[in-house]
Amino acid sequence: MNTIFRKTVLGIAGVAFTGGVFAGPIAAHADAGPVTGNLVAAVQADKPDSAKLIPHGVQGAQSKIDLNDEQVSNAKAIIAATKKAGLPERAAVVSIATSLQESKLENLGHLGDLNDHDSLGLFQQRPSSGWGTPEQITDPEYSTLAFLKGLKQVDGWQDMPLTDAAQTVQVSAYPDAYAQWEQQAADLVTQYWNS
Repeated sequence: MNTIFRKTVLGIAGVAFTGGVFAGPIAAHADAGPVTGNLVAAVQADKPDSAKLIPHGVQGAQSKIDLNDEQVSNAKAIIAATKKAGLPERAAVVSIATSLQESKLENLGHLGDLNDHDSLGLFQQRPSSGWGTPEQITDPEYSTLAFLKGLKQVDGWQDMPLTDAAQTVQVSAYPDAYAQWEQQAADLVTQYWNS
């Protein structure tokens, strides 16, 4: 009985294999359209929705800079901190645009006479204004979480133009300057949110 059972299983497997060899390529070509469409949809689903990243469209002329490895690493750190805070992609866009304006995504230490008061780090936060110690402010995760804590306290930040949300947290002498970085910030979030 054992021998009969083995022969039956091997016979069925052989028929299945032979059928697969002959029908496989034909079936694969016949199904190529829907599979490709599903793969494209799956890849697109991995990217954040641009309508959520820039819900109001960009405001004014946009600036863009080429980023080195350190700046890209800082953008990724901002995205990681945003996820850690449980906030959506839009918060990462606001944060990265703010950092692009404040430091060009460079984790700045004390700049001597060029320094704006005691501003430090990615967001040019000031220890004297209660943002944290110099060591904390120059830690990308800490500084981003501190910025996001301020952002969460802004009622309706999700529905505001980026520059208004950023300015409410930062209280900059140049309140409209954040808007110019919105597209590059959204591009960075699109590229690195799921990486």
